[in-house]
Amino acid sequence: MNVEMFTVGPVAENAFLLEGADKRALMVDPGDEAARLLGAIEQAGVTLEAILITHTHFDHVGAVAPVAKATGAEVWVPQLEKPVLADIMSFVPWPGFGPYESWDAEHTVEGGERLELAGFEIDVIFTPGHSPGHVTYSIADESAVFSGDVLFQGSVGRTDLPGGDWPTLLDSIRGLVDSLPEETKVFPGHMGLTTLGAERATNPFLAELAR
Repeated sequence: MNVEMFTVGPVAENAFLLEGADKRALMVDPGDEAARLLGAIEQAGVTLEAILITHTHFDHVGAVAPVAKATGAEVWVPQLEKPVLADIMSFVPWPGFGPYESWDAEHTVEGGERLELAGFEIDVIFTPGHSPGHVTYSIADESAVFSGDVLFQGSVGRTDLPGGDWPTLLDSIRGLVDSLPEETKVFPGHMGLTTLGAERATNPFLAELAR
């Protein structure tokens, strides 16, 4: 699996381009800088088959509409948060961000699904706590998870936004580290790449998991 990471927008969000089989590709959380992301797709010479959304905070979905329009890729979004993507600017909590274009997603996920896209088998894991409908995308064959804003390198997602809840987030992280191998690579929504094992061993926010 070839993965390119693009840190985009005013809050340094990570968008990912995954090249799969037959020059087909996926994009996870295109948050901003649509022109840059579309340029990367063109340079890679791939056909974007799908856009996967972990959650619908504006910094993760700001470029969904222009990328979907330009490529024809369909969008998968958490069921609970589909209305947010369909009316983005009503949910931007601070002034000065945007404007962003809304999008009516073609598909929804809730956790428990297995998607077959671009030659990948992708398990959808329900991981709320940072946002109500947040999901994580796991590609077991590649020992990789795209964790959105659940788990970061040395940190975790904030829980002070609407729908956030610390015990729920901790349960979601526990589910990931207990069910997936420690060598699983974590591709997070902010900051650098890491592994589940490294975070369980060193992440101070995960100390409660050992109790």
